[in-house]
Amino acid sequence: MQKVTGLGGVFFTCDDPQAMNNWYAKNLGLPVSAYGVTFEWRHADEPAKIYI
Repeated sequence: MQKVTGLGGVFFTCDDPQAMNNWYAKNLGLPVSAYGVTFEWRHADEPAKIYI
């Protein structure tokens, strides 16, 4: 059995999505789009391959 190495997604709701996107960009330096932030992940069997 393989271990869990990540989450499928974390979703937040807010009254002002644009302000939240701006906060992530400014304070965490994360690239944001109209849909929020997308994190890349890697599969345990193929760590060189990036999944988005």
